[in-house]
Amino acid sequence: MKIDSSTVAFITGGAAGIGLGIARAFAKRGAQLMLADIDQSALDVAAETLRAEGADVATVVCNVADEAQMRAAAQATIDRFGKVHIVVNNAGVALGGMTGEIDLKDWRWIVDINLMGVVHGVEIFTPLIKSHGEGGHFINTASLAGHIAGPGMAPYHATKFAVVGYSEAMQQELAPADIGVSVLCPAWVKTNIHRSGFNKPTGGGDEADPRFKEMTKVIEGGIDPADLGEWAATCVETKRLYIFSHPEFAVGIDMRYAAVKADYDAVPFGK
Repeated sequence: MKIDSSTVAFITGGAAGIGLGIARAFAKRGAQLMLADIDQSALDVAAETLRAEGADVATVVCNVADEAQMRAAAQATIDRFGKVHIVVNNAGVALGGMTGEIDLKDWRWIVDINLMGVVHGVEIFTPLIKSHGEGGHFINTASLAGHIAGPGMAPYHATKFAVVGYSEAMQQELAPADIGVSVLCPAWVKTNIHRSGFNKPTGGGDEADPRFKEMTKVIEGGIDPADLGEWAATCVETKRLYIFSHPEFAVGIDMRYAAVKADYDAVPFGK
């Protein structure tokens, strides 16, 4: 779909990082923005910055894991702009740990945000987009970790694989209503995602930990959220399902699906 001054976009995790990068790209195309985030002070700064650049932007404090707050945020969007066309379900957190050693409270925390936060955005906003008959688009933020798994991050992989599958099904279901779907699957981006685990229910996290320091270096070497935002906006306008970032990781995709195909070819039934 074309993003222009008639477009209204709702973006979770919109106060910083990828969410703000997407907001800025949409604003350059003239879109009206509702930024949702759990951090009021960060929202205020983001809105002030975007308004200084000429954007029409409103904000709402919202925890995506809370259905009631998401419904209130949706209503605030309609009250302010009258309708909504694009929903970016971007808010997310990271959680590591080894299998058998992760507290179930932490598991529920990441599932409620990374998966149910997307579910809330989709289930609440789909009827609102359908109601005006002008079409629309969802961007659901997953990760390259939704396609390629490794040790030590099982909860993160589980939620991101789920968002990928959910988005693939959505694309097929919503196409007749002229509602597109993209699933954002970046690798390393300069955000604060590596700090989000400090907020898990069981606490923890140590900036002096060598592993944290190493991850910080990797994240800081990632791509700029503004560049990813521009690419995401282009993918919406060209109706791409998958929004990837780093071409060098394509080999990981190839290896995963080669392994799937090899085991599928080994099935003895029907031969």
